[in-house]
Amino acid sequence: MNQRLRGKRVLVTQCEDYMGPPTVEIFREEGAEVIADNRDLRAPGACEALVAGSGHIDILIANLAGPTFTGIATSELSDADFATTFDLMVHPLHRLTRAVLPQMIGRRAGKVVVYGSASALKGMKTLAAYSAARAAQVGYVQSVGVEVASHNVQVNLIAQNYVENPSYYPPSLTSRESFQASLRRQVPAARLATAREDVLFALFLASEESNFFTGQAIPFCGGWVQ
Repeated sequence: MNQRLRGKRVLVTQCEDYMGPPTVEIFREEGAEVIADNRDLRAPGACEALVAGSGHIDILIANLAGPTFTGIATSELSDADFATTFDLMVHPLHRLTRAVLPQMIGRRAGKVVVYGSASALKGMKTLAAYSAARAAQVGYVQSVGVEVASHNVQVNLIAQNYVENPSYYPPSLTSRESFQASLRRQVPAARLATAREDVLFALFLASEESNFFTGQAIPFCGGWVQ
């Protein structure tokens, strides 16, 4: 069996949440040694300690998620809720990347793959805090990606939406006919992607097959964003 990540050491954050569990499972199937971590990355020094304690890291999977605060009008959105999205999804992305880049640049090899959101690419009502944080991730990846490209380090983001996930799309929601009708109306593919489909895309970006992709935020949302 040809395992695409044989011999690679992969760090996956928030391993028990969002895209963490399927990523850990599938990357291990593909031969990777996975460091699955679920610590709170908001604590001072947590990101730096995680990277230092992990040793050699070939691939960083920045799986960073948090509450969407959807349904809250911008005029009612508190400073604390707005800041929370950045504390969970933006500041840890910088700290993790900053900590891991020196070893990747030194080896002239490395991958950073970010599970982001297509909400950064298309306006959605009452989602200002979440969308702003996800858009910040996109800008960060675009900048860092071109900065480190000449060192043979690739940094990319999956701008996803409509992917099966118990946190964002629980069965209590997806079983409703109203949700299914909305899905058919808004998503050209007329379905949710499976978690496996999403992870296989991350696997491609983490593999040696994607060395000419860098600094990109690539939509993965069934045509919801072009």
